Amino acid sequence: MQFKLRLTVVVALAAASGIASAQDQVVKIGHVAPMSGPQAHYGKDNENGVRMAIEDLNTQGVTIGGKKVKFEIQAEDDAADPKQGTAAAQKLCDAKVAGVVGHLNSGTTIPASKVYNDCGIPHVTGAATNPNLTKPGYNTTYRIIANDNALGAALALYAADKLKLKTVAIIDDRTAYGQGVAEVFKKTAESKGMKVVEQQFTNDKATDFMAILTSIKSKNPDAIFYGGMDVQAGPMLRQMEQLGLTKARFFGGDGICTAEIAKLAAGAKTLDNVVCAEGGASLDKMPGGKAWKDRYDKKYPGQFQIYSPYTYDATFVLVDAMKRANSTDPKKYIPFLQKTNYKGVTANIVFEKNGELKNAASTLYTYKDGKKAAVQ
Repeated sequence: MQFKLRLTVVVALAAASGIASAQDQVVKIGHVAPMSGPQAHYGKDNENGVRMAIEDLNTQGVTIGGKKVKFEIQAEDDAADPKQGTAAAQKLCDAKVAGVVGHLNSGTTIPASKVYNDCGIPHVTGAATNPNLTKPGYNTTYRIIANDNALGAALALYAADKLKLKTVAIIDDRTAYGQGVAEVFKKTAESKGMKVVEQQFTNDKATDFMAILTSIKSKNPDAIFYGGMDVQAGPMLRQMEQLGLTKARFFGGDGICTAEIAKLAAGAKTLDNVVCAEGGASLDKMPGGKAWKDRYDKKYPGQFQIYSPYTYDATFVLVDAMKRANSTDPKKYIPFLQKTNYKGVTANIVFEKNGELKNAASTLYTYKDGKKAAVQ
């Protein structure tokens, strides 16, 4: 009889626990990045950051509006394609996610931002850097990383003032990101007296740059600037070595500033000539960077690229606004998102009126023995 009573109590407690769990409010956070194609390594890293944030939030047991919240990710693949990016954005709108982290590329984020604005869902990017993203002034668009104006200018100033370079050839991949950062670099370099001896264009699917580099070699520039991603920069460095372009410095924005570029360059000595820029402080100088990276590497060994600390923070920024608004309804928490003052892993995050990060830092990097190191 005593055993039966105990069993009844256990069953009753389990049932009560099940009811409590069933009453948890499920809140979906969308994430979009290229999960297929040549840029999938960036996308995986970005998604890892969001997943890690959601796991941490669920461990904390967040309560919003009097209900315990369980966060879930709804991940979509835009394959770095603008059309697929807007389709993914519409899918997240239709699913009524509470907020979105993404996208990776400026070329997908800019058109997607209008979709999010039209359906009233906020998105925070920790990767897309083209300044045009925030120009429409949507109250649904936020960026927690320095934009191309900061990155392109920092590289040009370093080239002219620190390295005393006089001539440069510029290549870009014609994407919103690549073209944007190249234009800023060019404008700043010319303002410092550097001469642009040649300007060439490729695309974000190309792998053969021999004709472009042969033409550039004839101009003997002190440096080459490439506006684009590591998928092209790696083979470009190999082909520069093959052509004997071994003395020219190689500059690029955050798109080439990855661990992957060392693999893609496949041992080319020209990797030692790379100077690249990232928005934000180096991991060692981020408020919580080192401890966070140790946790990331244990969870996702060998997958770190650049942006996962930012997508991690972006997820927390969305949820922080929900908590302060005491609501997961975008209409109610967007005004609180605008007033963010959040101490994240990457920085203390405060937004300008247009959704840009206030006091955005940038860091320059080089590669030594295949390892990325911050310029001191």
